Amino acid sequence: MDANGIIHRADADDRPRPRSMTTDDTVPDPLEEQLPAVRTALAEASRLLACLDFDGTLAPIVDEPDAAAPTPANEAAVETLADEPAVTTAVISGRALADVRERVDGPSIYAGNHGLELERRGSVAVHPVARKRATRIERACEALETVLEPIPNARIEDKRLTATVHVRSVPPAAEPVVERRTREIVDRFGGDELEISGGKQILEIEPSIPWGKGNALELIDAELPDDTVALYIGDDTTDESAFRAVEPDGFGVLVGDDEPSAASARVASPAEVASFLEWLGETGVELLAE
Repeated sequence: MDANGIIHRADADDRPRPRSMTTDDTVPDPLEEQLPAVRTALAEASRLLACLDFDGTLAPIVDEPDAAAPTPANEAAVETLADEPAVTTAVISGRALADVRERVDGPSIYAGNHGLELERRGSVAVHPVARKRATRIERACEALETVLEPIPNARIEDKRLTATVHVRSVPPAAEPVVERRTREIVDRFGGDELEISGGKQILEIEPSIPWGKGNALELIDAELPDDTVALYIGDDTTDESAFRAVEPDGFGVLVGDDEPSAASARVASPAEVASFLEWLGETGVELLAE
């Protein structure tokens, strides 16, 4: 720690680590190598369940989260898939449900707060334990606004059921300070009822319950025919539970570099996500009909 109270990276042994991946995860194959298996699975199915993350998947990652928007190509591809009678489309995001609902049109199902909120068939279901702990999230966010105020560009996003501390624009030397103070506040206001998980330049504050995007995906999939093939595309550690929910009978597609993941395939960017969704809308759905 220096004179300004900043912990440098070499001293930051207790920094939060992503908790989603396992030692069994491997580097996913490039998507083109998995396309024959995708074609086979579609040809054997009657329906496609296409579940999509938002940030980093449909929308490029941006410094200011409020500015995030799907690329025009992804927006058009999602609308095309949503219009197909044999396709069920869902967005499963870490954003609050109302937030992501406003950012992308077309899907028939929306899940927010990593699956703690689920909108389908005209109604919204909220995880009852998360609802009860929302007050603890609010109090933690209020305290974090005060203790992180001196840190340049630290941003706290209160999503009611969860919260996100954004460090993407924080000076690198100050990141461990943000993480340490966040941990202290969550311990103080959450005790055993809240926890912290890591992501790409974020810290997620969540109720400590065994629930994630994969659970929301399983709820959606359970209401579809048995011969539905499920697909999930996402870019971060919070998407790993969804990858595990669809694999190995369906397909997880990681957006990003060649990092270990439970997904079986990978693409490099939201632009490649759009290309794959376009292929599904033009060719994949025709395979379902055969």
